Amino acid sequence: MSLIVLGTVALDHVKTPSGTKKDMLGGSAAHFAMSARLFTQVHLVAVVGRDFPSRHLDFLNRQGIDLTSLKVGTGKTFRWRGEYKKGDFNTALTLSTQLGVLENYVPQIADYQRHLPNVFLANFDPDLQMKLLSHLKKPELIGLDSMNLWITHKLKSLKKLIKQVDLFVANDAEARALTGEYNLIMAAKRLRAMGPRLIVVKKGEHGVFFYSDKFMFSFPAYPVEKVLDPTGAGDTFAGGLMGYLSKVRKVDEKSLRQALLYATTVASFNVQGFGMGRTASLTMREVRERMKRLIRFFTV
Repeated sequence: MSLIVLGTVALDHVKTPSGTKKDMLGGSAAHFAMSARLFTQVHLVAVVGRDFPSRHLDFLNRQGIDLTSLKVGTGKTFRWRGEYKKGDFNTALTLSTQLGVLENYVPQIADYQRHLPNVFLANFDPDLQMKLLSHLKKPELIGLDSMNLWITHKLKSLKKLIKQVDLFVANDAEARALTGEYNLIMAAKRLRAMGPRLIVVKKGEHGVFFYSDKFMFSFPAYPVEKVLDPTGAGDTFAGGLMGYLSKVRKVDEKSLRQALLYATTVASFNVQGFGMGRTASLTMREVRERMKRLIRFFTV
């Protein structure tokens, strides 16, 4: 089943110990879509500026992503410049952020997209995430991601939005900041009490933890020997998760376990290239082969 995602499409300038890349295609919605397209049809809702390179639009089109609701606004594209220091790929140092067209953006979608059954609200302003939900007609599965910026500056809006979603994805730092609980099990329980019935806590190189009222489980991350650029890994993870659930049209324990294994696996490819350098050419055959190796790490 089709999947619609709201988030950012950006031009990234990233420096890591392995090098520097400028004007890469980035943003939460773009990385999400690049992963989710392996499983289902993806409709991308975002805005770019008039300076956005046509080669990036051509690239997204070639990947089969529906760009009907990717608008070109007056002004410049959202740009993010960041750096990762040697030995700490879990922390991105933001050197500059240029909001550009995001400052006045209000999401709009086509009439035929209002009835899409699955929606993911990738990292974005919670008020605009709520605005997109108001355009949709009874979606079956609503997923949400956020970040510390919104927890700090728009907590009231974020908590209101959380009540309306089915699945909430957060990294360990965000889960702790939002709940005040250091223990991740307790943090997940607090998040569950806020509304979402499915809680996913990403732990970076230490894997992922899942919590619901009926069951919980944890998986390790796939061990990657050389990390080039972790930018977008969390969005790539979310794309694999929602993409698989949209494909199988089930949200039971078996499908959730499979979805999180796929999500973990696809995210492991993301960090092996700058931007979407690795995920752009990724095939399901590669994903399945690596996932089999991941499973062997924790089975007897």
